[in-house]
Amino acid sequence: MTYPQSLSWQDVRDKFKTIWGYDDFRPPQGEIIRSLLAQQDAMIIMPTGGGKSICFQLPALLQTGLTLVVSPLVALMENQVQELRQLKLPAALLHSELPTSERKQTLQALEQQRLRLLYVSPETLLSEPVWMRLCQSYLKINGIILDEAHCLAQWGDTFRPAYRRLGAVRSALLQFKPPGTKIPIAAFTATADPTAQKTIQSVLQLQQPEIFRLNPYRQNLHLKLQTIWTPRGRKQTLLKFIQARPQQDGLIYVRTRRDGEHLAAWLRDKGYTTAAYHAGLSPQERRTIESDWISGKIAFVVSTSAFGMGVNKPNVRWVIHFHPTLLLSEYVQEIGRAGRDGKKSDALLLMSEPTGWLDPQDKQRQKFFEDKVRSQQREAQQLIRKLPATGEVNIVARQFPEGATALSLLHSTGQLEWQDPFHYIIKDRSPSQQPAQFDAVKQMNSYLRTRECRWQFLLRAFGFQENMRCGHCDNCDRSK
Repeated sequence: MTYPQSLSWQDVRDKFKTIWGYDDFRPPQGEIIRSLLAQQDAMIIMPTGGGKSICFQLPALLQTGLTLVVSPLVALMENQVQELRQLKLPAALLHSELPTSERKQTLQALEQQRLRLLYVSPETLLSEPVWMRLCQSYLKINGIILDEAHCLAQWGDTFRPAYRRLGAVRSALLQFKPPGTKIPIAAFTATADPTAQKTIQSVLQLQQPEIFRLNPYRQNLHLKLQTIWTPRGRKQTLLKFIQARPQQDGLIYVRTRRDGEHLAAWLRDKGYTTAAYHAGLSPQERRTIESDWISGKIAFVVSTSAFGMGVNKPNVRWVIHFHPTLLLSEYVQEIGRAGRDGKKSDALLLMSEPTGWLDPQDKQRQKFFEDKVRSQQREAQQLIRKLPATGEVNIVARQFPEGATALSLLHSTGQLEWQDPFHYIIKDRSPSQQPAQFDAVKQMNSYLRTRECRWQFLLRAFGFQENMRCGHCDNCDRSK
């Protein structure tokens, strides 16, 4: 493989040791870094805590020019950039919550080519001030990294429609760059099943990507599901679990902000120091909760899925899902935050009894999700009949309240193509098939009901053909 001029593999290792203090890479970090330095597209699936960020940060720092890191959450961007700045490395971030003065400084640093890493959300990347600067012919872009790439498959159709436009970014940027310029794309995630992998590769238009896959199996992580009969029983089971683990750090995942606020208040009434964490908090409130949890001032946080991505806390001894996740990828992502130090840890999921008669919360939550997906799909199919054959996303979004989401859904069903990140062309106006999200929900329901080894189920769902009985899940415990 060819590296940047005058760069040997020993130079790469020396830089790694100088910045991070390690003598050598953990497999497959070295192979991934070689691939990115050789300007190849790549898909990287590594468990939480596997050292993914170093794999793209090091190549970015070894080259002149800019590496764009597209990241889903402000908290995740801030954590990574803060760590890089503490190491005195040229990294910055842009998002909608930044103070105006800091935003201006970062845009100026971008124009003056003083950055090696720029973290942006998909929406910020496609905002006019950022896009205009990235298109300048003199600005060298070494690569585009999609961090937490499962979010493209998980959120891209409806919740974050800008994700569906990312595949048009590379070709649009190359039109403004000198002939012969290459902009490789690499997608990094801890959880992507075969369907999600296919979606990521297709949407990003990856070109003969190198694939690196490590399975998410953790033999130190014990998986358990417990059936709950009433809302009161759900809380009492949670309380007993926490009481049995004094002085241990953990995480409680809920599905909505409201659930989080109510549960955190109830636990505080029981004498526990905790906090509810969700995207509705101010940046300062989120940073304070993260800091208190990492330092040990708070033993556990009650959180939506917004918490935990990229947060480095190895000694999390337990994770509780107060409600089942809708998707298996969310579940694996979140349990992966326990036991990163290799010590024994527990993952407990609480679920309503099968009929949902005494505790209907879980069924209601799933029905709400499915109804919303069907409604969005109907709106998209109605909108396609009103739209011109070619158009511009911002105009559609101004005309129709859910216009951007509808365009994203039409892209996911193959009815629409992006000519560039801002302009579409309709290919097919005929009705589409059932939304793919329903298959993902069925997969999660199958996991909740399975009697086989839970780790074996998870590994098979994510494309690893393992035949095992792990010995550390509730189903294996029963079979003993």
